[in-house]
Amino acid sequence: MIAIIDYGMGNLRSVQKAVQLVEADTHIVRTPEEVLAADKLILPGVGAFCDAIAHLRDAHLDDPIRQFIASGKPFLGICLGLQLLFEVSEEDGEHTGLGILPGRVVRFNPTDHALKVPHMGWNGLRFTQNDSPLLRGLDDGCHVYFVHSYYACPSDEHITAAVTDYDGEFCASICCDNIMATQFHPEKSQQVGLKMLENFARL
Repeated sequence: MIAIIDYGMGNLRSVQKAVQLVEADTHIVRTPEEVLAADKLILPGVGAFCDAIAHLRDAHLDDPIRQFIASGKPFLGICLGLQLLFEVSEEDGEHTGLGILPGRVVRFNPTDHALKVPHMGWNGLRFTQNDSPLLRGLDDGCHVYFVHSYYACPSDEHITAAVTDYDGEFCASICCDNIMATQFHPEKSQQVGLKMLENFARL
């Protein structure tokens, strides 16, 4: 069973419907006990980093997420769910994240003024890992859908599984042990995104 965390900041139904399309069982969870009992866990997210981390802490879900990841069970972060894994975000000031991965979340500041913020639309991925479970069966250069103004800068470049370009390359996906996460939205990325969710469900 794949659990999707409801902390008031995610497009839960879109993610749940996409997971169901790959014929995986899923349910929405809201309590620490449900998080810890999950077989696999998805942390989605839409909105501001500071609000999201505050919601997680107010719901007492931050430590259970850390404990779940420490258990070695498969974890998938989506968009803001990727950013929350890091130590610090610079969105609307400086805010401490879950601190599971070293690095910062920073804002796009394009030198090409034709590029708008937020970054929104389809971009091709360049794979930087050969063994990311999430990317199995997909071709280098496959396109996925992004909507975001901030992106993560991992301190350890080896955890970056894929990059894309928006006035320079940035981290589009990470893979570190049992942690997988995407800055893009698999649930909005048509067959490519569904393949990723299927890969996660089959772990």
